[in-house]
Amino acid sequence: MVVGSSNPVAGPFFNFSVPEPTGVVAAIAPNRPSLLGLVDTIAPIIVSGNTTVVIASQDAPMAAVTLGEVLATSDLPGGVINILTGSYAEVAPWLASHMDVNAIDLSGVDDEKIAAELEKAAAENLKRCLRPGTELDGLTRIKNWLELKTVWHPRGF
Repeated sequence: MVVGSSNPVAGPFFNFSVPEPTGVVAAIAPNRPSLLGLVDTIAPIIVSGNTTVVIASQDAPMAAVTLGEVLATSDLPGGVINILTGSYAEVAPWLASHMDVNAIDLSGVDDEKIAAELEKAAAENLKRCLRPGTELDGLTRIKNWLELKTVWHPRGF
């Protein structure tokens, strides 16, 4: 296991932790570079087993629209990646306050005032939130969208 573990415990028990997806993750892709920023935002979310609703770059949305057409005809199940276009200042508050969204990635937000409003809306229903300006790479970015479930089993003798 890359993320999970077997935990040492005292007593006649067996304890291990396994990763589980968070669920639906809303994300705001950075404006530049439009395609690379979108893929860099989406990849860690879906690799960890989640579904995503992502707001594409508002400055250059054509790359996201084209990627959406490619994904619609690919083997990826429908609904795993949902791409929205438009101004994130108008669309993101709905995602941040929606009760069926479990986490939100604000790394593409460049306005501090809007980011603070989105963080507040996400906190009202206990969403996991990746703040703007957070630079995470590799496994750390993937682990943000996982929850660890710890299971205890009695050990047979």
